[in-house]
Amino acid sequence: MPVLVTGGAGYIGSHIVLELTDSGESVVVLDDLSTGYPQTFPSGAVTFVRGDVGDAALLDSLFARHGIDGIIHCAAKAVVPESLVDPLAYYLTNTAKTRTLVAAALAAGVENLVFSSTAAVYGHGDGDLLAEDLPVFPINPYGRSKVATEWMLEDVSRAHGLHIAILRYFNVAGADPLGRAGQSSPQATHLIKAAVQAVLGLRPGLDLYGTDYETPDGTCIRDYVQVTDVARAHRVALDHLRGGGDNLTINCGYGHGTSVREVIAVVKQVSGVDFPVRIRERRGGDPARLVARVDRLRTLGWTPDHDDLAGMVSQALAWERILEERKVA
Repeated sequence: MPVLVTGGAGYIGSHIVLELTDSGESVVVLDDLSTGYPQTFPSGAVTFVRGDVGDAALLDSLFARHGIDGIIHCAAKAVVPESLVDPLAYYLTNTAKTRTLVAAALAAGVENLVFSSTAAVYGHGDGDLLAEDLPVFPINPYGRSKVATEWMLEDVSRAHGLHIAILRYFNVAGADPLGRAGQSSPQATHLIKAAVQAVLGLRPGLDLYGTDYETPDGTCIRDYVQVTDVARAHRVALDHLRGGGDNLTINCGYGHGTSVREVIAVVKQVSGVDFPVRIRERRGGDPARLVARVDRLRTLGWTPDHDDLAGMVSQALAWERILEERKVA
């Protein structure tokens, strides 16, 4: 029976699809292609359905036709500054449409759901490694919309027996090491994506937002986790639920942080290009430090294969070059 991956044509979703198909799973992807690119799918291995995860009639038809075994729900809006100016769009996509998906899944008898959440639920954090049982205090509508969805899923699980795993991403980076997928959206706000675009001259330089944070070099510190490792965490979580395991809330990170200035230095070193960096004011909704505690994920048997920032930068740069070659072809 196939796994449904919503948002499976997007950055993280496409890597989850690769992880599942590499493991022999049958996959159905539902994506509206607002930020996704279906050409990243393995040929003949995936059923693609273009549509909105909030379309109840489409969902009912999809579940009836494909006999879905489990869901990995990645479809979402995920740009913090955008959420500050258009919060209703975030509550619609991230919370209300998830409610529609869950209602359809329950009606179809689907038992297992893995939900893509975010480290933004922790808000400013507490300066230490962030554990999953800490209170959540999101400071932007993106994080709030994800917390609201986490709570909804927990309530549905208690009422209806839906088995859930909530994965809180830290800063996902890099690309498929085999060059099959990567961050394809040209206007993505991910730091490494923007930096490698500056390397290739696709941007006039890189904007650095805020140098007065209470960190050693004044710039934000994040836990950068490679996207293929994140994808494998989803498969491990789904296998856990399928095996009768308890509900989970788990961080996806490596447990150590890197500052924005340090990332920029690694990009310049790996690429050999000294691109311009423009200092800007802080953006709203950016905490100074977010680094994961990852003991819980490791208890599932997950260990990272790609915990190397220079490697992530090399993968992102290689993928960006692939995208440029496709434009020429």
